[in-house]
Amino acid sequence: MTWMPPPAPEPRARLGLKPRRPRVTAWSRDLLSEDRLPELAVRLGLTAVGVAVIALWWVDTPSSRVQTAAATMTALGRVAGLLAAYLVLVELMLMARVPALERAIGFDRLASWHRGLGTNIVLLIGGHVLLTVWGYGLSAHEQPLSELVTVITRYPDEWEATIGALLFVAVGISSARSLRARISYEAWYAVHLTVYAAVALTFFHQIASGEDFVGHPRNRLLWTALYLAVAACLVVWRIVLPVRAVLRHRMTVDRVVVEAAGVVSVWIRGRRLDQLGALPGQFLLWRFLARGQWASAHAYSLSMPPHPDLLRITVKDLGDQSRDLARLRPGTRVLAEGPFGHFTAAHAHARKALLIGGGSGIGPVRAVAEDLVNRGRDVIVLQRASRPDDLPLGGELSLLAAHGRLVFHQVVGSRRELGYDPLAAGVIAVSVPDVAQRDVFVCGPPGMTAVVARGLRDLGVPTGQIHTEEYSLR
Repeated sequence: MTWMPPPAPEPRARLGLKPRRPRVTAWSRDLLSEDRLPELAVRLGLTAVGVAVIALWWVDTPSSRVQTAAATMTALGRVAGLLAAYLVLVELMLMARVPALERAIGFDRLASWHRGLGTNIVLLIGGHVLLTVWGYGLSAHEQPLSELVTVITRYPDEWEATIGALLFVAVGISSARSLRARISYEAWYAVHLTVYAAVALTFFHQIASGEDFVGHPRNRLLWTALYLAVAACLVVWRIVLPVRAVLRHRMTVDRVVVEAAGVVSVWIRGRRLDQLGALPGQFLLWRFLARGQWASAHAYSLSMPPHPDLLRITVKDLGDQSRDLARLRPGTRVLAEGPFGHFTAAHAHARKALLIGGGSGIGPVRAVAEDLVNRGRDVIVLQRASRPDDLPLGGELSLLAAHGRLVFHQVVGSRRELGYDPLAAGVIAVSVPDVAQRDVFVCGPPGMTAVVARGLRDLGVPTGQIHTEEYSLR
């Protein structure tokens, strides 16, 4: 099969493209699909607990207590504080590596939810401070700034709460999109670790000063139990189980192989690695105990089906830790959490598959392709690159193709050099006429992945048959 250049511009109907459907309809169909029902259940569960938190305030606040402007502002400040505290706990749970949540939603969507909630939490904390202090000031006939000083210096545990709030704001600022790209992952990670101190500092303020807890032992008990449950999840899945995995598998770097310009494969040897339960295409959070790399974990996908004593990841030099992987020495100790991710053959629905990889995204594509072939699927693989020396793992895929196990294409060159976009919907429609009957796995730079996924939906590929995954933790 030849990867065809596009025909002359044609109406969408003649190219086999279906009309765009309204976004609301597509969103509703996607959310209610069978694959997304577990996610819907999680959304409903989190919402129900949030409603219960608001009910806590409602029951403890008679209407007679919110008849003045001061009382109303103070009450709204309490609501903002309760919601902020609850959403902080949700944030911690989303990143607690709880297997049930990861299986239901996927690590990439958990990370996306985590990023989205961060801004809301900072706004709620700001609203809590502003409304509460202003309400107190109106009651005491004091200016807001003067009242703020009074609250911090005279109310119990307010100094600690102020430090905690400032830490939350610092985390929120470091996560701003305009700033994320300017600071290293390691610096970003170090700032985010202060969240745990912020949670502890603000918790005691809630119990000591919160009107919903002072004089309400049942509320205090339930609120404390909620915090303890989240803490237990963090201890078990972020500390205990990873430490046990380190002792059980004893992973070390076996060798580092240069695959292409700026792309290396790291082979990792260990014991009983099949007990990890990793599937081809999944990723783990890797921490290499070498200078400059041990302080933070990074997400890298498996680039071949795992073996009982050997794993492999293939990584492109994108700066920070990824650049240093080429200098890893054999014998370097390796810590890993996981596996995570839904980018696997197990999530394929159809008997046929199209896999599209760009950059180091060809790593998980290569692993999933072999797994799909072993499951008896009809597989086409497309590797996209701008330059001939940007084709890692192409030899392995060519070897699989030579044995008749799959069809493999490499498309090299910029769109200007080629005269067309080889990943445009019209080109895919001509080159793979039955694309709507295939599962399509796409992995590469975020821009490429988003454009291809949008084109596939235009071609009528069901949302449940389009598989992508984002590996960024920030």
